[in-house]
Amino acid sequence: QVQLVESGGGLVQAGGSLRLSCAASGSIFSINYLGWYRQAPGKQRELVAGITSGGSTNYVDSVKGRFTIGRDNAKNTVYLQMNSLDPEDTAVYYCNAVANICSGCYSENYWGQGIQVTVSS
Repeated sequence: QVQLVESGGGLVQAGGSLRLSCAASGSIFSINYLGWYRQAPGKQRELVAGITSGGSTNYVDSVKGRFTIGRDNAKNTVYLQMNSLDPEDTAVYYCNAVANICSGCYSENYWGQGIQVTVSS
């Protein structure tokens, strides 16, 4: 199996920055896609940013120009640099990986436990 551990969340004032990290460990053959999702109280979980194994990225419109996703394939780690934070970014952020645990295995979805990001006005 694959375990994902997030770090870097916390409380920040509006306009500030945070950097989230997510380290994947376990029986990993390959990680095809890494993403960050978030869920605010009373709202559905949404994809914030994602990155493929080849480095292609996608972002939700509300964070374009403010957030940057990156990955270190050698360390099985994904990062989310969040700048110009707004109170609307307050949510629990979840790391997601689409990974194979063996050659020929089906890809499966894995999730981290979530980390709180709170932006004060």
